Amino acid sequence: MEKTTLQKRSAAIIRRNRKKAYLFLLPNFLGFFVFTLIPVITALVYSLTDYDGNNRMNFVGLKNFLQLFSDSSFVFSLQNTLIYTIVTVPLIILLSLLVSVLMNNGVKGAPIYRAIMLFPHIASIVAVTVVWQFLYNAKSGPINQILQTFGVDNPPAWLSNQKTALIAVMIMIVWKGIGYYMIIYLAGLRGIPADQYEAATVDGANAWEKLRYVTIPNLRPVTFYATIMCIINSFQVFTPIYVMTKGGPGRATSVLVLKIYEDAFVNYKFGYASAEAMILFLLILIVTLIQFYHNKKMEA
Repeated sequence: MEKTTLQKRSAAIIRRNRKKAYLFLLPNFLGFFVFTLIPVITALVYSLTDYDGNNRMNFVGLKNFLQLFSDSSFVFSLQNTLIYTIVTVPLIILLSLLVSVLMNNGVKGAPIYRAIMLFPHIASIVAVTVVWQFLYNAKSGPINQILQTFGVDNPPAWLSNQKTALIAVMIMIVWKGIGYYMIIYLAGLRGIPADQYEAATVDGANAWEKLRYVTIPNLRPVTFYATIMCIINSFQVFTPIYVMTKGGPGRATSVLVLKIYEDAFVNYKFGYASAEAMILFLLILIVTLIQFYHNKKMEA
């Protein structure tokens, strides 16, 4: 009898706690529903229409999707996005790991260096981009003035040259991104048991071998998270390119999100822009699934 009463009380407490948990989760679910799920479904519906925000919406099926890959500006934007991702993601991850290892090894003044490295991340992206525009100025920018002092007679016109514009943007993005992922790696490094390093020292491992066989394997979950986030951010890059180059010169720095913005809010082709957004969504989804599959395979 007592056991039954205790079981009932226990079940009642569990139900009460579950209701409280749902109440705490409700704002997040509402935010996801209103700001993510509904817009995604709406974009999917629009992608199958010729909606322009003014005239009547007509169903066109897969016409927008079929038109995309014969659209040279879309293909070029997709190509730039892939190049941007392939270059910036490995550089940010690698440099963040190296910097975090140096910070974790007791470098003198490490707290000051950490603050300096993190500052670009917490600073406004628009403000940072404007500063880099000044740095890249072909005539009065400090970068070209330094190059001239080293004997470079004709330094590049960074943002107005089709060959260097995307490179210039990528340099700025890598510089800005290192601090954030450095902090993530530092948190991971603090969680590695010290006895593993001690065992490696006893076995005669040098600094490189400790990094390769102890640090990097233990940081695999951190690297997985950082890579996923970095790839998603790189596919969605917009503000620095819009502020710095607006996709120019020509379409040298045009990326997918900028192309979607132009088609939707400049050309008012909401249906076509929604189809582009669906392609971007699929790209991010495929890359993320590949990363999850690879991570599971590595853990197996």
